[in-house]
Amino acid sequence: MEHRALGGQGLTVGAQGLGCMGMSAFYGATDEAESLATIDRALELGVTLLDTAESYGPFVNEQLLGKALAGRRDAAVLATKTGVDWTTRPGHLEDGQLGRRP
Repeated sequence: MEHRALGGQGLTVGAQGLGCMGMSAFYGATDEAESLATIDRALELGVTLLDTAESYGPFVNEQLLGKALAGRRDAAVLATKTGVDWTTRPGHLEDGQLGRRP
């Protein structure tokens, strides 16, 4: 896979990235084993930019990536977003659990 510079800090990533939101929330049932296999295959193919956010679960997606990258953290660059303050939205997590696994 072609690699490209990302910003001016010396990071290089594969030209294609992997968005991981659907692996833990928002698009129906999730399958951790399938998600881990997808991340493994993406890394094998040279995909080194993985996109996550604390709101993809919340927190569940970041934990999934932690499992996927255990023992090989240097294999990927993680992109993340912030902005949701879970402490200022009373009852938000209790109302539907926003994709949390049982």
